[in-house]
Amino acid sequence: MAFVQYNISYAILRAWQLVVTLMVICHVCAGARDFPEGHITTPQLKPWRLHTLFSVECNNYFDWQTVGLMHSYKKSGQPGPITRLLSCTKEQLQDYKGMDLAPTHVVPSMSRHPVTGDWYPAINKPAGVVHWLNHSAEAQNVDWVVILDADMIIRSPIIPWELGVEKGRPVSASYGYLIGCDNELAKLHTKHPEYCDKVGGLLAMQFDDLWALAPFWLSKTEEVREDRAHWATNITGDIYGQGWISEMYGYSFGAAEVGLRHKISDDLMIYPGYIPTPGFEPILLHYGLPFHVGNWSFDKANYHTDNIVYDCNRLFAAPPFPKEVQMMEQDENKFRALLLSIECINTVNEGLILHHEKHGCLEPPKSEYLEFLKTMLNSSVGYSEFLTQSRTNDLATEKLEGLVLDKDAAADNLLKDKEEQQSIIQKSWPKIHTLFSVECSSYFDWQTVGLVHSFELSGQPGYITRLLSCTEEDLKNYKGMDLAPTHLVPSMSTHPLTGDRYPAINKPAAVLHWLNHVVTEVDFLIVMDADMILRGPVTPWDFGAERGHPVSVPYNYLIGCDNELARIHTRNPEACDKVGGIIIIHIEDLRALAPLWLHKTEQVRADKAHWATNISGDQYGKGWISEMYGYAFGAAELNLRHQIRDDIMLYPGYIPFEGVEPPVLHYGLEFGVGNWKFNKAHWTREDMTNICWRMFPEPPDPSSLATSDRGELRRDQISIECITILNKALYLHHKKRGCLDELDQEVKEDVTESGGKLQNTPLLREVTDGRQAELEQNEIKSLINPSRSGISAEKIGGKFSDKNSSGIQVNKSMFEPKHSRPIVGISPRYWMVALWTILVVFFLVVISTTYSRHHSTVQKQKLQQLKLRKQHAANLNGESSNSRHMNDYIVSHARP
Repeated sequence: MAFVQYNISYAILRAWQLVVTLMVICHVCAGARDFPEGHITTPQLKPWRLHTLFSVECNNYFDWQTVGLMHSYKKSGQPGPITRLLSCTKEQLQDYKGMDLAPTHVVPSMSRHPVTGDWYPAINKPAGVVHWLNHSAEAQNVDWVVILDADMIIRSPIIPWELGVEKGRPVSASYGYLIGCDNELAKLHTKHPEYCDKVGGLLAMQFDDLWALAPFWLSKTEEVREDRAHWATNITGDIYGQGWISEMYGYSFGAAEVGLRHKISDDLMIYPGYIPTPGFEPILLHYGLPFHVGNWSFDKANYHTDNIVYDCNRLFAAPPFPKEVQMMEQDENKFRALLLSIECINTVNEGLILHHEKHGCLEPPKSEYLEFLKTMLNSSVGYSEFLTQSRTNDLATEKLEGLVLDKDAAADNLLKDKEEQQSIIQKSWPKIHTLFSVECSSYFDWQTVGLVHSFELSGQPGYITRLLSCTEEDLKNYKGMDLAPTHLVPSMSTHPLTGDRYPAINKPAAVLHWLNHVVTEVDFLIVMDADMILRGPVTPWDFGAERGHPVSVPYNYLIGCDNELARIHTRNPEACDKVGGIIIIHIEDLRALAPLWLHKTEQVRADKAHWATNISGDQYGKGWISEMYGYAFGAAELNLRHQIRDDIMLYPGYIPFEGVEPPVLHYGLEFGVGNWKFNKAHWTREDMTNICWRMFPEPPDPSSLATSDRGELRRDQISIECITILNKALYLHHKKRGCLDELDQEVKEDVTESGGKLQNTPLLREVTDGRQAELEQNEIKSLINPSRSGISAEKIGGKFSDKNSSGIQVNKSMFEPKHSRPIVGISPRYWMVALWTILVVFFLVVISTTYSRHHSTVQKQKLQQLKLRKQHAANLNGESSNSRHMNDYIVSHARP
């Protein structure tokens, strides 16, 4: 009986474990449908194909860590994209302010376990990695992965193949306190305890190894977290004995399960306050523990709720200066340790300075520490080199003070020493900032989405700001405030004095407003139009911009520079350069030029007598290009002579110069490839950003181009590239807005027309039968690399062009500039409810079946016992009857 009861209990336990496991898998896998995904970067080409990941949650604590890590990522030159795995509940996302802090992939939060209710935020790290692998397009084009923690500072590039990463042999840092690898904990939770490596922090591995490891990482974390009997410090090494490092063991045990053996290094990562190995420079600082330098100390745990990211000009308490540190410690290795400690917190503070500047904070009060940070921010030398040059400069100053030379010689020597000092301290390029001007309209919103997306992919240094010109009425109904970092400007589309309707004047007006209202320390500004795509960096050092000599591109149709128009509107007509489109200009030149740019625009706009095409070159003869002349005439007034470059910008549809890859595409004119055409003017009133899955008609597949002329081939390839980038930007924008959720709530109907009626197709029936997620993933692949996805490149974002991969004719009007037909669907929430119901029913069936078997066995046993009892009673009755008959016989035959 006890054995039967044990079997029942065991069966119930196993059934419940199966239900729990399926629920967790469903929760993680279904997350992409309930949560918007964040920024997705363009996949890299070989030889890199390296991707860096780090996991955080939606709170201030991780936001300031993100700012520090992202700044160090950029400063260190870490190759490849980086993605923040942001674990949030839906409620947290509604109020979260930090979506622009890093390229982001949003993950459903598992801080509170969806099944057990256990509060353990660290599980979000493996859960986030699993979600990214299954739901991110980025993961389809990665060969190497580096996984970091948010509380890290990258000092130099982390390149897996240079660190010795091989297939099956990741590289990691030593976590010697994971003593559970050596005792019964490992024997309980992995079949290969001998493979358990005590590692963590920095993880660098091949993508295939991560793909195999990730599910085990998550499941083993759950196992160790549930194994409360082995949380004790003497078993786990967890100083708190509360299972807090279960996720670390989850990784080690998961890696052991799939046979990964780590190359372990003690020299790659260091905790500030620890003494580095002599002769080695750590590439990572991990400030997970408290550390101090003299009387100054830092503990990240003290800043759990600190609003430092969003409070203008707030920094962490300044540590001692390097010269002060030098006086504290004579031992070389201990001195290096102190320098690493101050470098760590100074790097975080540098990131905060740039973040606050990006968000329009006023310039903070000057201080010695602030000046030091700005020096280091613009310097390519490390703290040791900084001290070396400082000592050199001090000696030079003392030498100058002691020399008995004539004043001119002393001045020459001083100047020479200062120049040498600047060459050491300021080995970095000038700071630059990109500006573009738009209005509050759907027309400029889709252009903004395209430009900002291309900016993020291009490697353009510095930040970008949208100058948004709006009336108060426009702002009340405007929905696109989150499309880009934005500086609001009062609209001058209708001139406040003349009443002239001329929206183009907003460009010089907005630039002037930004210069007058934003405190910045940038050196050069890149002024662009919204209808541009960045393919690569546009920098003053690449194209030779200098103060007094801006760089721009030729606008040869500005014939007014050569006739009476220039003579009327500028005192220096000979200095009028026919330029426009994109301008690389020193900020001081722009400060002087901006008022004239606006004033000359007003003058030319008012000069209707000279609007004629033969005078202005304006093909419409309506003064539309008055703003362009305003710039050219304003620059001529200041005698700014441009370096005119024809290798910066290209109009799609034009043949590029041989060997030139222009970093900017300007789709201001109509262009086409074969029968396919694109003209931005046709999309003036179309809402492409607020209606899910609105995109432009798909261009031809590049592989279909048949021309043998190299110039024509490059022209067509670039034209296709331009619209593909725009469509990809819109796709990611819609996905970020949560349009996947809307798709899942709609029933897929065929978009083919037959006799004027819509019909179902096998492909769309497959979608409604539950293969939606796979199709969505493959559609993303096809956007990136059709050859890898196996799905026609004609599909974009769940919509289809003329033919899908099955050869089904599809309604092309879905891509045309009109509202697409609404599609109806079933919410993933209903699927989840149904699935949970099925699982619970399954659990109850297992219990019922087990119980029925047990009940049947018991009944049989009772019947058997009853039968035996009856037989025994019958036997007893028989014996009694025989005894009575015998007694009667004896009595009847007895003698009297």
